[in-house]
Amino acid sequence: MAPKAEKKPAAKKPAEEEPATEKAPAAQKPKAAKRLPAGKTASKEGAGGEAKTRGREKGRKAKKGVETYKIYIFKVLKQVHPDVGISSKAMSIMNSFINDIFEKLAAEAAKLARYNKKPTITSREIQTSVRLVLPGELAKHAVSEGTKAVTKFTSS
Repeated sequence: MAPKAEKKPAAKKPAEEEPATEKAPAAQKPKAAKRLPAGKTASKEGAGGEAKTRGREKGRKAKKGVETYKIYIFKVLKQVHPDVGISSKAMSIMNSFINDIFEKLAAEAAKLARYNKKPTITSREIQTSVRLVLPGELAKHAVSEGTKAVTKFTSS
């Protein structure tokens, strides 16, 4: 029994020394842990840590990938009025407006497809829904621009 008692203190001494050496770098790592949830990945290093890093990168891309029309609104604004800017609140309103119109057109196109017992929404349903949702002259311009875009897409 005495040899077992000797092995335990011998095993404890290196274990005690290793945390003492790890405590110095660990004191520096909480700053990194505050910036990113690296504390979780640091405890699970190795192959799992690499997978976590990749998963985190995908998570960041998902956060950045919130779909908005802000870039396109800005491009159109610069085509029409190159010297005019837009506030963030106005941009948010425009983005909401486009999302609203898109939802209305999609809902109308879905209704038309259901009425005609078709499983697919084609450019014809979209064109008809544009004529139904948008008023007068705006619908005519939207249909002509849409037809032009579809022709350009099919030709390329």
